[in-house]
Amino acid sequence: MTAAGPLFPSRSEAGRQMAGVLSYLRGPDVVVLGLPRGGVPVAAEVARLLGAPLDVVVVRRVTVPGRPGLVAGAVSEDDITALDTETIKTHLVTWQELHRAERAARVAVQHSAAVLRESRWCEPLVGRTAVVVDDGMATGATARVACMTARERGAERIVVAVPVARPGAAALLAGVADGVVCLYRLHGLVSVGQAYRDLPPVSDEELVAVLARAAARPSAVRG
Repeated sequence: MTAAGPLFPSRSEAGRQMAGVLSYLRGPDVVVLGLPRGGVPVAAEVARLLGAPLDVVVVRRVTVPGRPGLVAGAVSEDDITALDTETIKTHLVTWQELHRAERAARVAVQHSAAVLRESRWCEPLVGRTAVVVDDGMATGATARVACMTARERGAERIVVAVPVARPGAAALLAGVADGVVCLYRLHGLVSVGQAYRDLPPVSDEELVAVLARAAARPSAVRG
């Protein structure tokens, strides 16, 4: 479908709408994983309304230097890499370009992980259902590497949940996710911001605060 205007007023409202669709997942074995930065406020609402613990999988897109918007894959804080070989071949990305892009992404993801983790432990995922949440999915690269990371951590079932996605982005999740829940699939989605009336930048300080509030919530069932 195409959208005449913004679909959501804010990330929080998108999260509340997502939670309504995901209510069938409610249970003690569920962990909600937000993708920093924009996915965490959405995930916080999903976790709150499902009564589930909230954690993050820190990921970063591998963006080719000098080619704005060209995403060759993504890396995670667990040093897991998922490359989009089709994009690399189609755009003739050289080994040198890819190496530089990967290195920059790894440095950035480790810095973000250090800030967000601090003294926090990762929520245990062994044998549990991981709900991977972002504020939107244009390529599927970061969601793919997040799923791979959750599986490596022992998740038994992985569901990717996004308020909006470009048709075809979910295809990149084949084999790594057990299901994809998307409220709207938009043709021509270039930027996630197209789907929101208000999409301000999210700072590290805000993310730390959101995670702290979720951890203090007594209703969340912890592993």
